[in-house]
Amino acid sequence: MKPSLLALVYTGLACLANPALADVSAAEAARDGDMKKLVFAEAKPAGTADFQSFDGAPLNLSQYQGKWVLVNFWATWCAPCRKEMPMLSDLQSELGGDNFEVVTIATGRNSPAGMKAFFEQPDPDRPEISIDNLPLHRDPKSELAREMAVLGLPITVILNPEGQEIARLRGDADWASDSAKAVLSALISGS
Repeated sequence: MKPSLLALVYTGLACLANPALADVSAAEAARDGDMKKLVFAEAKPAGTADFQSFDGAPLNLSQYQGKWVLVNFWATWCAPCRKEMPMLSDLQSELGGDNFEVVTIATGRNSPAGMKAFFEQPDPDRPEISIDNLPLHRDPKSELAREMAVLGLPITVILNPEGQEIARLRGDADWASDSAKAVLSALISGS
């Protein structure tokens, strides 16, 4: 049997034996456009460092176990973050619920007033847009970001319901695109 055919047969059998692998395969196959930058990898533990709610209450990614989570690291000074935040809001509106949530974390030095202003008008060219369905979480000392090897912003990480990182996208992306929704829907429906 040819090596490529053997690989295909092996992958198919592995997917049948491990449904989670099949879900990732379907999600990988749905990548198009900006989503081609989304890199899937073997599940690994997510960061354990605490971050904060807007009001300073301690939070931890472990609190989101049981659902798929798209964690977006951003900052008020980050132009690409500004561009993608309305799309993350659209994604939360469409897919958010018991099985999926978009969690936004401003990392580094971001004043609370600046964060609020960022969400009140994320796109200066479209003043009618505001973000009211995403959390204003903070990682002021970048402890979680450092632990999760966030180099540059924005960085978006997908966590499975077990709280493990399974995919990462560097830079901004159209999270409201059909491809992004297809990728995430494949993951959510397979769990």
